[in-house]
Amino acid sequence: MTYEEVPTGGVPVPEFTAERLLIVGTGAIHVANLPTWAGWLRLAYPRLETRMVITRSAERFVSRTALAALGGNEVVLDVWPEEASTAALHVELAQWADSVIVYPATMNFIARFATGMADTPAMLALQCTRAPVAVAPAVPPGGQENLTLQHHLKTLETRPNVVVIPTTHGRSITTGRDDAAVPPPLPVVIGSLERKRAALVATDIPHAG
Repeated sequence: MTYEEVPTGGVPVPEFTAERLLIVGTGAIHVANLPTWAGWLRLAYPRLETRMVITRSAERFVSRTALAALGGNEVVLDVWPEEASTAALHVELAQWADSVIVYPATMNFIARFATGMADTPAMLALQCTRAPVAVAPAVPPGGQENLTLQHHLKTLETRPNVVVIPTTHGRSITTGRDDAAVPPPLPVVIGSLERKRAALVATDIPHAG
């Protein structure tokens, strides 16, 4: 993996060959970091098109206004539209994206994704897309020992287009100790996603490039 340097901040930039990146943010506190990463993405990959979808629970920690301002694109709330439309958001997202990142991914989101739930536009898009998907979990203290969560993560890892990103130790706001499992910085996630993209291209799976 090759690296360059972003003019502002000096954050390492992994090679990333995607053209259209969908980012899904869910309701863990780490979603509050997405506006910063949205601005970084624009600097690091000026040719990359990005779209963002956030869940209702994510709105507790981040505003769509901040994400849109720093990311440069409209941010969609992950709910079914109330008004009738000829367009299907889940189909559009699934077919538009050539790469997807779920950052952060809560235990609830992971369970729904792993068990095939399709109860929101983003979730249905993830179930249907053939694009590579990187899932970056955010787990509260004690969560990593949960056998059901471990099962769901192993299930996701068996999907040919999904890569689960290992967590790092992080500070729990509630306990004040480093006993939470948090997603690594976004460049680490992108590096893993690019390796998954390359593997899919090598096996000629559609929509990997």
